[in-house]
Amino acid sequence: MDLGLSGKVAIVTGGSRGLGRAAAAALAAEGAHVVICARGEDALKNAAADLSGRAAQGARVVPIGADVSTEAGAATVVNGAVGEFGRIDVVVNNVALARGTDLEATTDADWQEAFDQTLFPAIRMSRLAVPHLRTRGGAIVIVSSIFGRESGGRMTYNAVKAAEISLTKSLAQQLAKDQIRVVSVAPGSILFEGGSWWKRQQADPEGIAAFIEQELPFGRFGTPEEVGAAIAFLASAKASWISGTTVVVDGCQSRMF
Repeated sequence: MDLGLSGKVAIVTGGSRGLGRAAAAALAAEGAHVVICARGEDALKNAAADLSGRAAQGARVVPIGADVSTEAGAATVVNGAVGEFGRIDVVVNNVALARGTDLEATTDADWQEAFDQTLFPAIRMSRLAVPHLRTRGGAIVIVSSIFGRESGGRMTYNAVKAAEISLTKSLAQQLAKDQIRVVSVAPGSILFEGGSWWKRQQADPEGIAAFIEQELPFGRFGTPEEVGAAIAFLASAKASWISGTTVVVDGCQSRMF
């Protein structure tokens, strides 16, 4: 299916690895120009080189080193995309980080970091991009989690991912008049080298095998590419009547109806 993304300009935060990299790959394969950002310069350059080699003919992948948990970093990415391509059509808010354990052991600093590194980057990037998206319409995709819809994982992670889902609905209602769609994607447990599930699998293969048997009906983890494909579709005009909702990509893992 041709998603009609050729020539569009997309920003993907946290685009050097994992879900962000897979989303960028899917968008570039459809012919979109993609700006990826991350804090690690070497990983970012390597990702850009790899993605460029897999992009559709004519599609470009541009890396911009920036910390989008700051206003200045977010502005650097948005201004860089507009300076390079003159427009923005899609924003994929993918950056996330949340530490902490139980209520008593999780400090105020842990809570603040979770919101600063997850929710606020999505707010800032969206706010800065909207004036550019408004000129011709577009899409904002926020990568949340099934654990923003039900309990699982770290308490701080649950809270910020739930906030992202709520933010999605609010923004979608605000921006519909400008022909801007806003959708969240809620992945389940996704395995990729260097990711949290990969690290747990290396440390406790028997425990992870038991987790797969008990929690994952298809008998395997999901892949970044499966989430990336969903993001590319939702960012495209083929999803023109999908906004203000959360699309679950979890292989039937979650229990919520």
